[in-house]
Amino acid sequence: MNQLWTYFTAHQDQILGWAQTTVWLATLPVAIGLTLALPCGWLAYRHPAARTLVTSGLGVLYTIPSLVMFLLIPEVLGTKILSPVNVVTALTLYTFTLLVRSVLDGLDSVPAPVLSTATAMGHTTWQRLLSVQLPLALPVIGAGLRVAAVSNVSLISAASVIGTAQLGQLFLAGNNTGSLPPIVLGLISFTAIALLFDLAIVAALRLLTPWRAVTR
Repeated sequence: MNQLWTYFTAHQDQILGWAQTTVWLATLPVAIGLTLALPCGWLAYRHPAARTLVTSGLGVLYTIPSLVMFLLIPEVLGTKILSPVNVVTALTLYTFTLLVRSVLDGLDSVPAPVLSTATAMGHTTWQRLLSVQLPLALPVIGAGLRVAAVSNVSLISAASVIGTAQLGQLFLAGNNTGSLPPIVLGLISFTAIALLFDLAIVAALRLLTPWRAVTR
């Protein structure tokens, strides 16, 4: 424990800077991915052809190893290999792939009688989506969001191999010097960030779905 603290105090400014970078590299793809996934999941729900594309085509995208994705994106976008844009783009694609399916599953989980009741009450398609379907689909979408957020945090560490400055550099530092403290500190840091993301999403879901607490 003393070795961890000694290493942290000796590299405090650098580690805190890496932590800030890691947090926004994990946050931005989740926000963008969710924004894109909501309309795409809705289209997949409404159109059988789009559903087929989502359930089969996007699954292939997620099987591409993260390191390969980090190396391919600079070639596609014309960015520099060290640019954080590459990491954000790759993680956004992964997040989008996960969340489109979660949105689709969430909308599928809404009982048909509830939709029929909303229609009988005079709700338009958009009113029914915003006031009935999305609120009831939130638990399923939220579960997918938790998986995506935690996965992003773990995938960020792989970007250290291409030189992106974030907490994954601790693993490289430990490997290059044969020192255990930076590796352990990196594990603790990534675990803590992933836990904070998960707790934040759970708290947000409780605020957005207060009726679930009443039901329980």
